[in-house]
Amino acid sequence: MISFPLVRVPRTMLGAFGALLLSTATASAQDPRVGLKAGFRDAGEAIKHLTHISHTPKQDGWFDPKNIGSFDFANSDLAFQKNLAFQGGWHGWQAWDISNAKAPKLRKAFVCQGGQGDLSVYGTLLFMSVEDFVGRVDCGTQGVSDTVSADRFRGVRIFDIRDIDNPKQVAAVQTCRGSHTHTLVTDKNDKANVYVYVQGTAPVRSSNELAGCVRSAQDTASALFRIEVIKVPVAAPQEARVVNAPRIFADAQGNIAGLWKGGSHGEGTQNTGTTDQCHDITAYPEIGLAAGACSGNGILLDISNPASPKRIDEVIDPNFAYWHSATFNNAGTTVLFTDEWGGGVAPRCRATDKATWGANAIFALGANRQLKHAGYFKIPAAQGANENCVAHNGSLIPVPGRDIMVQAWYQGGLSVFDFSNPAKPVEIAYFDRGPIAEQLTLAGYWSTYWYNGVIVGSEIGRGLDLFELQPSEFLSQNEIDAAKLVKVDEVNPQLQTKIVWPAAFPVARAYVDQLQRSNGLPAARVAAVNKVLDAAEKAAPSARKQALGLLASQLAADAARSSESSKVRLLQDVVKQLGK
Repeated sequence: MISFPLVRVPRTMLGAFGALLLSTATASAQDPRVGLKAGFRDAGEAIKHLTHISHTPKQDGWFDPKNIGSFDFANSDLAFQKNLAFQGGWHGWQAWDISNAKAPKLRKAFVCQGGQGDLSVYGTLLFMSVEDFVGRVDCGTQGVSDTVSADRFRGVRIFDIRDIDNPKQVAAVQTCRGSHTHTLVTDKNDKANVYVYVQGTAPVRSSNELAGCVRSAQDTASALFRIEVIKVPVAAPQEARVVNAPRIFADAQGNIAGLWKGGSHGEGTQNTGTTDQCHDITAYPEIGLAAGACSGNGILLDISNPASPKRIDEVIDPNFAYWHSATFNNAGTTVLFTDEWGGGVAPRCRATDKATWGANAIFALGANRQLKHAGYFKIPAAQGANENCVAHNGSLIPVPGRDIMVQAWYQGGLSVFDFSNPAKPVEIAYFDRGPIAEQLTLAGYWSTYWYNGVIVGSEIGRGLDLFELQPSEFLSQNEIDAAKLVKVDEVNPQLQTKIVWPAAFPVARAYVDQLQRSNGLPAARVAAVNKVLDAAEKAAPSARKQALGLLASQLAADAARSSESSKVRLLQDVVKQLGK
């Protein structure tokens, strides 16, 4: 985003992070990311435990050389399908062929203005968010000058991309606040349709332009305090329409403005926005839940009926200014929320900025589906006053047995961190550039996502970057190899799908490496297990089956003695499958 009574975090917690602030300041003083040289094409760079595979600069016509920080050409979010990375933006969307990570090629550039242009892709359909008042139904660049106009479009566009060289807009679903972001939601029980949750954050348009749009927050019919649900028939997307506008902020008495009213939480806390909108809603259909980052609250939704999401929990954090986005861990036992303090255009990672402001807040999700605060993470390298920096969009990296995420921090670069222990997240890798200019100018990573073995970053002002993880004391080559075994055909920014690893030797070795790192197995036992795995991989099928069957039975005994019994059982399960 670029944007202009339920407290469960005790106020005593606010003073508990003094040591964290001190340690962050100490780390920053020694971090090579601090004080990098400014520049558009020649900024200083710092990198750790990553390989920078390629940088593809913006194409001619997609940036203004006289105003490199212009919103008119800013890149935004990413979506992926097969060999294509779809990059949204204020000027339109681009499709990049990334099959050769060292040399991405522009496959299609489609000019279509109307705001940040967040994207999702599903089969032959591409969805695009439109919020700005200059957006036109026909994708024209001339804007809309009239206060009320039939030419204006604010909502979700749907394109048919079966011929990527000739995309066609097949539907344009209007909404009262437009679509700042949207969430694609699938339903295993309804293959004929997909659903789109629309998150509008802009002012409500006139009812003279779109019937039913009520601006007043005091009116029970208000277009505030809700989201919209669009139902899209996959075989007939032109019939897409809004089928629900759920009041997910209502209280038990039916008051539509039932959550945080906005304002300060008290001395030494943030001034937090009113909960009358969601910025992002991350859906995880396979567990029937979604997490909403909704201005003044983080909320949990039951989406077992995707057309009718229901709120089941909500939290407040006095350290948050604006709840921006959310990510589940793969097990669905942890939810990470981000705070976009400063709206993405301000420098919020300076040495003087609190490590709990503009950061991630990590919550445990119990069996009772209640959120409980567990910890924070913010990049430990101070950025300068000319670098817009705050927590932004990222995704899980599919390392089995661990919760690892790559995340964008605007001009704070990208960070890879492990939040398996929510109370003690640990940074694993990073990449950062110096500021794009000698004065505060919009740039940096909007989003960084793992996609089929690489990390892809959408750089607002500079273009597209691809990275590869490197082994370190925090992450072994076996763990990286196991992550690369996970292959998917599509990735959308606010739709999580269950990560499933194949039964493969790198997956088994990844678990062994983790047990060695945590002392979950004695060194001699680790060596013995690795020896069996190495021999079995090279053995004939019958000998492999016998060796792995014996190892699986031995691991059952190991699990009973280990401090990491659950991890040993994961290893045992893979060994069993390999031995079949």
